[in-house]
Amino acid sequence: MTGRVTILVLVAAALIGGCAAARKECAMTPKLFRVLLPVSDIERAARFYETVLGIDGVRVSKGRHYFTLDGTILACFDPRADGDDHDAAPNPEHVYIAVDDIEKTFAACESAGAKFAEGDIDGGAPAGAIATRPWGERSFYIQDPSGNPICFVDRATLFTGK
Repeated sequence: MTGRVTILVLVAAALIGGCAAARKECAMTPKLFRVLLPVSDIERAARFYETVLGIDGVRVSKGRHYFTLDGTILACFDPRADGDDHDAAPNPEHVYIAVDDIEKTFAACESAGAKFAEGDIDGGAPAGAIATRPWGERSFYIQDPSGNPICFVDRATLFTGK
């Protein structure tokens, strides 16, 4: 009876977990669960992202304000407000956020005081304007009040490499 139960468990694991071979251990796909945005003023950052994202975040400590974006936490982190002895430095590379209504998000960025990126992206598409990029995404680029580079992408046009 034990052999039959083991086989059923392995078959169930293969069907549910998507394992290639029922006898091999199933590997979980890694999940990105939090992205840290260093900010120099947690109150300003919280107001900015609440306006731009159209959702309320949650203050989890004096210097951390979290926004849940489709299962991933966008974490605004002000090290000074959290009691650390160093200042925030902006991320060097863009964080890409998919949105359902890119025009509404663009307008929210304008009203929140975002700094729109200058220059062109890949051959002429203005970075700080909603434009279709050579890889097919509709997007625009900004800097948040702490200088973090952010790109908002129309969810309907996401290029995922496939």
